[in-house]
Amino acid sequence: MKILKTLFYIFFPLVVGTLVGIATRPYIEYNTLNKPIFSPPSIVFPIVWSILYLLIGISYYLFKRKDDDFKTTYVYYLQLFVNYLWSFIFFVFQYYFFSIIWIILLDVLVVILFILYLKKSKVSAYLIIPYMIWLLIATYLTIGIYILN
Repeated sequence: MKILKTLFYIFFPLVVGTLVGIATRPYIEYNTLNKPIFSPPSIVFPIVWSILYLLIGISYYLFKRKDDDFKTTYVYYLQLFVNYLWSFIFFVFQYYFFSIIWIILLDVLVVILFILYLKKSKVSAYLIIPYMIWLLIATYLTIGIYILN
C-alpha cells in the first residue's frame, strides 16, 4: 500500500497534466498567435511540463513523508487545480485577460507553497524552484499574447 501512495504522490501531477493536455490539445492554436519575443517553440511545452510535473510530485512526496500539514496539502492541491484550469481558460475559452489574473493567482499560490515547504522540507522547496521560474515565463507569455492578440 505504501508503494501505491508513493506512486500516487509522485505521478498524480503528471497524469492529470497529461489528461488536461489531451483534453485541450484540439483547442491549442499557439503557433497561430502573435507572441512576444523570446517565446519558446511549441515543442518545448510538453517536455518542460512533463519534467516540472514530476518535480512537483516528487517535492510533495518528500514533504508528505515528513509531515502531514493540512495547510500545505491544501495549498498544494489548490495550486494544481488552478494550474490545470489555466489551460482551459486560455486555450479552450480564449479568455486571455482572465488567464492573466488566473496565472498571477497561480504564481502567488506557488510562492506560498514554496514558503510552506521551506518550513518543513527544504528539498521540497528547492524542487519547485524550476516550476516557479517557468511560471514567470508563462506569465510573461500570457500577458504578451493578450497584448498582441
